[in-house]
Order: sequence, then structure tokens, then C-alpha cells
Amino acid sequence: MKISEKIKEYKEHKKVFYSFEFFPPKTDYGMDNLYSRIDRMASYGPAYIDITWGAGGSTADRTLDMSKTIQKYFGLDVMMHLTCTNMSIDLINNVLSEAKENNISNILALRGDPPEGNHEWQKDSQAFNYGADLVHYIRKNYGSTFFLAVGGYPETHQEQTDPDLDIKYLKEKVDAGVDIIVTQLFYDIDKFLIFRDKCVSKGIDIPIIPGIMPIHNYARFRKFTQFCNVNIPKNILKKIEPIKNDDASVIKFGVEQGAEMCENLIKEGVPGLHFYTLNLEHSVKEILFSIGLTSDKKAKRDLPWRQSSDQNRKSSEDVRPIFWSNRPISYLTRTENWDDFPNGRWGDISSPTFGELNQYHAIRAGSKSNEIRRKRKKIWGEPKSIKDVSNVFVSFCKGDINSLPWCETKLAIESKEISSELVKLNKAGYFTINSQPNLNGVSSADSDFGWGAEDGIVYQKAYLEFFTSKENLNVLLDKIKRNNTISYQAVNKSEDLIANVNQGDVNVVTWGVFPGQKIKQPTIVDAHSFMIWKDEAFSIWMNDWAAIYEGDSISYSILKNIYENYYLVNIVDNDFINSKMIKEILEK
Repeated sequence: MKISEKIKEYKEHKKVFYSFEFFPPKTDYGMDNLYSRIDRMASYGPAYIDITWGAGGSTADRTLDMSKTIQKYFGLDVMMHLTCTNMSIDLINNVLSEAKENNISNILALRGDPPEGNHEWQKDSQAFNYGADLVHYIRKNYGSTFFLAVGGYPETHQEQTDPDLDIKYLKEKVDAGVDIIVTQLFYDIDKFLIFRDKCVSKGIDIPIIPGIMPIHNYARFRKFTQFCNVNIPKNILKKIEPIKNDDASVIKFGVEQGAEMCENLIKEGVPGLHFYTLNLEHSVKEILFSIGLTSDKKAKRDLPWRQSSDQNRKSSEDVRPIFWSNRPISYLTRTENWDDFPNGRWGDISSPTFGELNQYHAIRAGSKSNEIRRKRKKIWGEPKSIKDVSNVFVSFCKGDINSLPWCETKLAIESKEISSELVKLNKAGYFTINSQPNLNGVSSADSDFGWGAEDGIVYQKAYLEFFTSKENLNVLLDKIKRNNTISYQAVNKSEDLIANVNQGDVNVVTWGVFPGQKIKQPTIVDAHSFMIWKDEAFSIWMNDWAAIYEGDSISYSILKNIYENYYLVNIVDNDFINSKMIKEILEK
């Protein structure tokens, strides 16, 4: 989606938008961690994010890959930086063509910094010497394909001393077809307001978005302000100098200063705020929370699961099997080449275009690195018994750890309502990887369970998915057989299937009723998809967990035993009004 549409929507609702900037890490491990951070920060509701571009195209491949991945799999609109320093016409065309092909429709056009090893920028014989050259070229050759942004400098560009001349150059870029201006970082609001007024007086009538860089670290703060020739107000220096050697105090002050600055800018009528995150999360989150632009509540959802921002998929896919709800990127990756989604459903999961699991791991390049292994070992420990394995699942359900091999983020809000029951189940040997409580008519506006259009009512059946031993399964089946409202499937690695449903059965487990619309049924449990999912679910025991230990270790042996002998089970209580499924499982 073009950001112009987002800005229009925010303006109509008289809301201030905000966006986040990230840069491509140099290592696969760093990229892996950043994807996880971006996934978390998506819940804060940014209008878009942007990804920086290295000087001379030094990070071109990573910038393109990040932009494509984030937009496709994280459901976020992306503005991709594009600098023209030392960039040939052919390279620029290749980048723009690939961006267009992947529905990246927002570009921040910049001249760029000097290539690495050069201290000063110099004109050369390349086609693009200035940001205006790049803007002219894009508009001439690509028309309105892209929403274009450029940078603005409230305190002039570091290579320019004449502010009027700086604004003259900015006006040239705007006249060439720019849609929005995003400013460099600053800390003196008065200088931003003077800059904005001068822009307006020169006929620049497009949105001007202030760039905010929270103060995270004293040394970095002074380095950035000196490099960018940014003035530090005396009141900030007076407060930060005494605490400069206390990192925790500097971060706390940075949040307070950033929040005050943002509040004052909003009072001055800015349409949005752009945060230079430096790939960090805490300060930006705290600033947004403190000024009330977001909360720790889940953002409003059109569907129970986060949609891809790919417009073709977004308009045609409105149903998904529940099994991948905690691994949405895996599902999107494996289904991205499906020809269509017939009748708005999830397509034919038996299609030969349903991708292999290794496609998913391709975007998690650092998932097998030694650093990732150490990180996972720190989270999940080194289990020496089945009880130790159980304790990992218990810790997750209690919120003591934020991930499981099957769950890439912390326990879903939907499951927190039954977290105490989940703890009991895991202590009893049922290792839960997916769940939802029953809902009998909840407002679509509910902060935890709501989704879809306003004034709607949503429903869902109780659902559990877990691994357990054959002994536990036998006991469980005896209990289930006494309750004719429960549907179940259980299968081991060897495809020994035990079920009371047929392979063609589809069970809707989430639905909503909305004024003037058909009933929506976006989440299902279907028997055939479960058999596809079980291969991935079992492989995780070995590829994502056991693999972090030595092959001759006790931990590896225990996890391999579970992989070889346990059953993957899903159960649905079709009585969404009076479900007692978990209570019945736990009964002696």
C-alpha cells in the first residue's frame, strides 16, 4: 500500500501516525534477531517502517531482502531507502524494477553518504549526483508507481551553511514529484518550526514529518549530533551531563525527553512522527506508551491472524488452518506460490505448489548459528529428564520465557485467559503448543479477543494442541469418548493416526457476525492440513531444539525420544457455550 493512503486515513480520523526506521545488520545472526524485534514492534501499530540503504549500495541486497520479507511476512508496509551515490542507471533500474515486482511502492530517495573509506562526498561522472536527480529519474521513468519521500534538514545539511539555499534545493526535489518530507534528527523544536514555516513560505505544501532519535547512550548521542551538525539545547545538556556515565539513567532521561518532545510537536500540528530506532526497541516503545499513541494491548485486527500486506493475498485469503497460528511466517512462506485462494478459502494444501519447510528457514538465515544456539540454550536450558522438558513449557505458559520452538512470540493474549489451566496440563505431561478458550459472543471491539468490523460479535470454540505420550493419550481418549462434543486427531511421527474425524472434514473454530456482512469464518481445523502440519511440528523437536545440543548429550537423547515416540494431538470442543474440555482432561 502507498503511504499516501495511510496518511489520508490517519488525517480523516484526526490521528497522528508514527513510523520506525531500521538498518540491515551485517550478520545473519543480527538479521535473525532484528526480524524477531520487528515482529514484536509490529504490535505497536506503526503506519509503516523504513529500511536504510548503505552508501554506494553496500547493503543493497540486504535492504531489498529485508523490505520484501517484512512487507510480505510481517504485514507491515515498507518504505525502502534508495541512495544514488556511486549507483549506475542499470543498478538503479534493477532495484526499482525488483521493488515494483514485489509491491514495494514507497521509496525514500536520497543522495547518500560518501562510500566507506571516503570522508567527503564528491561529484563524479555517474548519472546521479544529487537526490533531485534520483527523484527526476524515478518520476520520468516510473510515473506514479512509487510514493516518494525525501529528507529535510531543520538545521541545514551538514555540508550546507545557507539555510535558504538548503530549502531552495528541497523545493526543487518537491517540484520534481515528492510526496512527503522526513526530517533529519533534531532536539531543538524551535529550529524545526522555523524550518517548517520557511518551507511553507517557499510553496512547499506536502507533509513534513519530524525525525526523532531517542537518546539511548551519551557517547552515541554526542557522536550523532556532532556528525549531523545538530544543536543540543542547553536544558538537555544541563540534565544529561551529570548522568552521562550512568547508562540506565541516560535511557530513562531519553524516554522522558523524547516523550516531551513528541507531545510538543503534536501540539504544533505535525501529522506524524518518524523514529530512528537504531534497531532498538525499548525507548521507542516507552515513548509511545507514555504519550498514549499506543498501548500494550493488541492492535485492532481485521482477522484473528495478522494479514500479509501483499495486496493480492490480502484481498483473496480470509481463511487459515489454526495449526500455523504461532508460526505465521512459515505458513506464508510455504503458501506464497499458490496460484489462488478459491472461493476465499485457504486453497488446496495438497497442491504441489505448497512449499517445503526449508523455504521458511531461508529467511531465518541465522537460525543455525552458534549465537542462536547459545541464545536458545539460555532460554530452554539443558533438559535432563521429561520433567525438565515439561518445566520449559510451564515457564512459557507462566510468562517466564517468551518463546518455544513452536511459538516464536510470547503466549498469545487469547491463551492468557487459560494460562493457569495450561500450566496444569503441561505439568501433567501434555506439552501444549497452541490453544484458545471458548467465546460465546464477545464484542469485536474487545481489546483481547476482538477482530473485524465495528459493532460485530465474535465466537470461538475451545482448542488445544499438544504433544503427549501414548500412555497419556490412552487415558485422554477414554475421557474424550464420554463427551460427544469433542473432535480430536492424534498422530505420531510414523503416521499412526487416531481420530474421530474424516480426512475431508473441516471444522470452523473462529467466526464472527457483523452488520451488513456475511458470517466470517477465518480460522479452521481441517483434517488434511493437520497431516501436513504434523511433519513440521515433529521436525521442530530435532531441527530447532535437539540440534542446539551435542548428539551424545542427555538433552539430545531425551528430545529425540519424544520426537520418535510422542503423539501430536489436537482437540476441539464444539460446545462453544459451555466448554469444560480442559477440566475434563485434568480430572483424575
